Amino acid sequence: MKKMITASNYEVIPLDLRTNVRFYTSVDFGSYVPPHWHDAIEILYLQEGELKVNTESTSRNLHSGQCTLIQPNKVHSTLCTRPNKAIVFQIPLLFLEKFVSDAAQLTFQLEGTPRQASQPEWDRQKTQINQFKEKLEQMQFIMDNKPDGAPLLFNTLLFDVLYQLYHNFSFGFTADSTSRQNQNLEKLKPVLDYINCNYNRAISLTEISRIAMFDPKYFCRFFKKCMGTTFLEYQNDIRISHIYQDLVSTNDKISVILERHGFTNYKLFRKVFYKHFGATPTEVRKNNSVYQKTTL
Repeated sequence: MKKMITASNYEVIPLDLRTNVRFYTSVDFGSYVPPHWHDAIEILYLQEGELKVNTESTSRNLHSGQCTLIQPNKVHSTLCTRPNKAIVFQIPLLFLEKFVSDAAQLTFQLEGTPRQASQPEWDRQKTQINQFKEKLEQMQFIMDNKPDGAPLLFNTLLFDVLYQLYHNFSFGFTADSTSRQNQNLEKLKPVLDYINCNYNRAISLTEISRIAMFDPKYFCRFFKKCMGTTFLEYQNDIRISHIYQDLVSTNDKISVILERHGFTNYKLFRKVFYKHFGATPTEVRKNNSVYQKTTL
């Protein structure tokens, strides 16, 4: 079983040196990936199952056959409570800028374009997205089966897909606000690294504000503005993501798992856990054991 990335802050993407991108088939029986970001366009093509994708102020439930695209340096999270299979495709912005000089000034969108489309235009867009999916499936076949000359075949399709992405699914935008957002996220990197290393113990507001070199009151506002959640909520999200993975991958007692990951308030834990997964820890563990006995 391949689980989705559980990065909790700025994600350093492991690239294939032969392609300069990351492309793989994800089979996920259950995961929660807390808010994070990276310097890459991320495309998720859900082939089977369901997946919830949260991006800043928007939330989308992906179903089989649907794609979504996440902009570089946009805070996002994912939640999988039922088994799914997906293509995960990450394209570093620096790589794309080698061929598209204005890539940093573009916004990309696969489905539900912002334009008011006529029926012929809408039909054209549907054809384009179907062609895009077909190329992703061809890339998936090569990556999973590795025929002779696989890197050559993959790279041929890769540049075809990048051209489609630029030609059919890109729109201009003003970069000023995006640039400010990126600068703010840079300031949060040491803060999130610190939380990720110390999430399993209590971190006071004074302590974390010192790491950020901000006044505590200003830090609270700054963190909420950048991450879309409060510092305390974020810390609990990190704990929940680790707890969920232990629930579905070990037989350890729930009390032991909670202690391991620093969640000492059981009442609060149940409330936060149910908010994310719509089930109790016992129900999640039971359902997951059933899911893993079935094939997607």
